[in-house]
Amino acid sequence: MRSTTQFRRLVEAPEMLVLPGVADALGARIAAECGARAIVCGGYAATATLLGKPDTSLLGMAELADHYARLVDASGLPVFADGDTGFGNVSQVARMTRAYERAGVAGFFIEDQVFPKRCGHMAGKAVVPAAEMVARLKAALDARVDGDLVIMARTDANAVEGFEAALERAHLYREAGADALFVEAPRSEAELARVPAALDAPCMVNNIEGGLTPLLPPDRLAAMGYAISVFAVTMPYAMARVMRRVLSTLLADGTSAALSAELVAFDDFNALVGLPEVRAAEARLADATAAVVGRRR
Repeated sequence: MRSTTQFRRLVEAPEMLVLPGVADALGARIAAECGARAIVCGGYAATATLLGKPDTSLLGMAELADHYARLVDASGLPVFADGDTGFGNVSQVARMTRAYERAGVAGFFIEDQVFPKRCGHMAGKAVVPAAEMVARLKAALDARVDGDLVIMARTDANAVEGFEAALERAHLYREAGADALFVEAPRSEAELARVPAALDAPCMVNNIEGGLTPLLPPDRLAAMGYAISVFAVTMPYAMARVMRRVLSTLLADGTSAALSAELVAFDDFNALVGLPEVRAAEARLADATAAVVGRRR
């Protein structure tokens, strides 16, 4: 089954999909090992990982498409991607859609912020006119080749025009053909509850530790009607904390002796990144080559 079809079925299933965020190919492989059904990587995590910089539209479309291709290859899971603002006008949106499809993503969201955008939970955001966002969305939908590719519309209007305006924009984006909707940064449980209740589409909630939206238990979000609950920055935040602790200890002690509890064993790490499968494939190819050569003698 294509990853796009897998992901669409997960989004449209009665139970809510909890979608862990990853930052890199190693994280994608760990997510698969831990039993994730699909993964997400937003521009926030990708920019921090690839550049060590904040989420302010610093990565280009080709860089992100390349990054997503690595996540797809490493995990074998459906990967939900960040289409940012579309990287330009409708022609660039169409090009991004095709590039992301070639990278193998299972879906992506596109948003109505102005370029350069900001993380959805940062201050100082601005949004384009709704008609411009509808044009972006239609360009993506028209360029889509695989009909199961999930294209989600995101609105950041709550922080700029208010919650009612954000809901109205989401209605427009659904009418334009969006498969799913993402109203970014509801500020209360009441706002959270109103999103899926008001919108006739699968809806996503973005859980940002320390962000503007209250973090609620999954059963409560599911009862509200959310189809997807994402934790896009949890892994990068955990990585930063652990790396700080490990590096501080290593630099202070001059040795890793005190870090054994923090580290994966040599053989376990090699198994995680697939070394046994690589060695087995090499052995199979060596045997097959030897057999061919032997027959020609």
